[in-house]
Amino acid sequence: MAIQSFSVGQVLTSAQMSALQLNDYNQTVSTKTANYVLVATDAGTKIVMNSASATTITVNTSLFAAGDTLTILNIGAGACTITPGTATVSSATSLVLVQYGSGTLYFTSAGVSVFQANSSVSTTISDTNRNVIINGAMQVAQRVTSQASITASTYYTADRFLTSLSSLGTWTQSVEADAPTGSGLRKSLKMLCTTADASPAAGDFHLIQQLIEGQNLQQFAKGTASAKPFALSFWVKSNVTGTYIAELNDSDNNRQVSFAYTVSVSATWEKKTITFPADITGAFDNDNASSLGCNFWLGAGTSWTSGTLQNTWVSNVSANRAVGQTNLAAATSNYWQVTGVQLEVGSVPTPFEFENIGETIAKCERYYQKSYNDGVAVATNTNNGLFGTGSVGNASGLHLNNVYFKVDMRTTPTIQLWVEAATGGAGFWTVFSSPQPSGYNGGAFPIGQNTKGMVVVVSDGGYAWQPGSSRGHWEASAEL
Repeated sequence: MAIQSFSVGQVLTSAQMSALQLNDYNQTVSTKTANYVLVATDAGTKIVMNSASATTITVNTSLFAAGDTLTILNIGAGACTITPGTATVSSATSLVLVQYGSGTLYFTSAGVSVFQANSSVSTTISDTNRNVIINGAMQVAQRVTSQASITASTYYTADRFLTSLSSLGTWTQSVEADAPTGSGLRKSLKMLCTTADASPAAGDFHLIQQLIEGQNLQQFAKGTASAKPFALSFWVKSNVTGTYIAELNDSDNNRQVSFAYTVSVSATWEKKTITFPADITGAFDNDNASSLGCNFWLGAGTSWTSGTLQNTWVSNVSANRAVGQTNLAAATSNYWQVTGVQLEVGSVPTPFEFENIGETIAKCERYYQKSYNDGVAVATNTNNGLFGTGSVGNASGLHLNNVYFKVDMRTTPTIQLWVEAATGGAGFWTVFSSPQPSGYNGGAFPIGQNTKGMVVVVSDGGYAWQPGSSRGHWEASAEL
């Protein structure tokens, strides 16, 4: 049977609840009638969803234990409306309080089996476009899917995830077909140490970042009296247990906040959730430049670790940013993987927002695109994706070719051009014309490039006014 799909804020009818099947979620169902709740488990998380507006929800409390995480998918929009998110059970016996964001869920004794929601909690949340992280599921890797011998900072594999690295080991980065079972995620980004550095110099660092445009962050209302918290969630796996640092870095106002999380079990997927507080100081610029870095530290020298970790927003002090960070570069074969990265408005993270792959690709192509197929390295000898147009040389034998980008880019991009065969080198395209019937690799360069496209100028060797065609590969980068 197909898995049923529900939206945040959706109120289920009695018929919908009755139609729920056990294998819809491969879970345990406590009740499936109107005004009652579906209780399920998902990778150690209990999922709660009710069907209507009652403030009292009957559940099977035998499913819960102290320390369980509750994920609220939907509480009916009647007397009690609660933002979907997570809560933690503090006890499975007697009358206890279960904290949920700024409100409270009351958990009674196991014999009564009742949740009662605090009706003072009344908030709403959009079901789409919550996540300001692009490609958090690591589904898109336009450049390549694996890159060895990494010692410097740039974008390598999964789109939008920047490797920032200075003198801290040598690495292989890859996009792996490995993700937490049952999460719906299928791929992850992996950093593997191939040359160790067990004693980092003071200024050494290694982190994975996503840089975010200011105009995509205005919903946080940062720098105002209405500033909102930042909820970060992700799955992580590493063979090195210990303390790791996740950080938000506001480059517009030189402010940062850091939180430690723990990899508790070696080589095991673990879900982490962090709530960074609201910041009433320093608004994000409303433009297409980088305003916020969502950073995952993997190693750092004392220049970054010798201070005090700051769990509230403060002016940026380098020594406070990665205090306690485990050095993943301490030995070869150490690795760290991440997937399901989500950053959103709120005090509690919501379930990962899956989106249509076409939307993810278009978002990535705003920053980087190329003529080569996804995962094929530039300068590869291939005619797949090859761009070609008919053209006529001018008086100097220069052929002009219009190239239109797949989507509008963030800003005027940096362009690189290649001929079809890698041996032809960068900065050339091939021209075919009457004087050059077998093709001539002429010098090529872009003119008039903007966010929508460019004109590629190619020389045919000086044959004026000759009709023909030009072809080649291109790469355009407008990364932050």
